[in-house]
Amino acid sequence: MLKWIWLAAVVVVLDQLTKYIASTSLEIFKPVAVMPMFNWTLMHNTGAAFSFLANEGGWQRWFFAVIAVVVSVFLVLWIKQLEKHEKWQAIALALILGGAIGNVIDRVFLGYVVDFIDVYYKHMHWPAFNIADSAIVIGVVIIIIETAREYLAEKKQVNKNG
Repeated sequence: MLKWIWLAAVVVVLDQLTKYIASTSLEIFKPVAVMPMFNWTLMHNTGAAFSFLANEGGWQRWFFAVIAVVVSVFLVLWIKQLEKHEKWQAIALALILGGAIGNVIDRVFLGYVVDFIDVYYKHMHWPAFNIADSAIVIGVVIIIIETAREYLAEKKQVNKNG
């Protein structure tokens, strides 16, 4: 199922391209309204999700980079062992892999992750995110749906036979 690695590569390219455009077109922390409840806002996240550990002394840059590399290797090995009928799992893992690599590139070369998508309601803003983050979330959602689907199919089979 390594044939799905191309999807991870597409995520990395789109992620890095959009981060480059955001970094060269936007001023840090200055929102540009796109539509109601949606702005482009350039931000630099030195932490993990939701800026977790962002204000530490800098060690987190390498800590999160190492974790992302280890997870990426694990994901490639997982994708490699999937069987042909596990297409949706391969797609999900490729999306997560692409997102992890996209963000680790930022951490290693910039020391922070470039975020620029700002979704909000009234004065409540969701933490800014990027294409890599979106790919990771979509991949996780696909895994949850596939796991639930498989569980329900197995339960249905057990009830049918039992």
